[in-house]
This record gives sequence, structure tokens and C-alpha cells, in this order.
Amino acid sequence: MAFEQLLSGKLLSEFRTIFAMVEIYCKAHHGSGNAGLCQDCQDFTEYAHTRLDRCPYGQDKPTCNKCPVHCYKPHMKAKAREIMVYAGPRMLLPHPIMAIRHLLSERKDAPVKPPVECSNRHLRIKVNIKD
Repeated sequence: MAFEQLLSGKLLSEFRTIFAMVEIYCKAHHGSGNAGLCQDCQDFTEYAHTRLDRCPYGQDKPTCNKCPVHCYKPHMKAKAREIMVYAGPRMLLPHPIMAIRHLLSERKDAPVKPPVECSNRHLRIKVNIKD
């Protein structure tokens, strides 16, 4: 997966969880089967990847439903909610460990204020400038 080159740690785990949910949703609603994701779902995963990369909390990112910073556009937020409501309960069979980790991370409180320039994107830029 080409997306995984930019993310690491908790952000990568969060992206894999979102991607698994989108696969479940797309297979049920768009009949994608083994052919991969439809274009609409592919666009959503690219958007989610970008938002994770630019999350101001960086590796300390809370789950999106607990986050005080709303970084998704309203129509994408509605799409994410629709996907997660459908696929969340269905994650337990194909991805039990991923689903349990996500449920446990939802129990943690979000930090009040994100640290300055802590996003994955800012950290990558700092590393590139040093090189």
C-alpha cells in the first residue's frame, strides 16, 4: 500500500483501521468484492490519509470522535460517520485485534490542546530540512 510510506506508529495503525472499515463498507454497499475499492471509497481513503498526516496531535492523536479539532470537511465527516457506523460492529470478525485496539483507544480522553508543529507532516519537513 503506497499510503503507508508517510505514516508511522499510531497514525499508521489508525489508517489501517480506517482502511479496513472502508473495505468492509465498500464491499457491502458498492459491490467491489475482491477488485479493491470503488473510486468514491478510494478518494475517501486518500482524504483520510491526508488528514491523518496533518493531524495537529501527531502520534498522540485521539480517536476522531473524541477529538476537539474538526479537521474533516462536513461532507467527509458525514461519510466517515456512515462508514464507521456500518463497519465498526462488523470489524470484530475479520479484524478482531484491530477492532479491540480501536475500542480501547476510544476510552482515552483527548488532550486539551495539540502541541505546536507536532503533526506527522511537520516532523517530516523538519527531518528533510536537516538532511
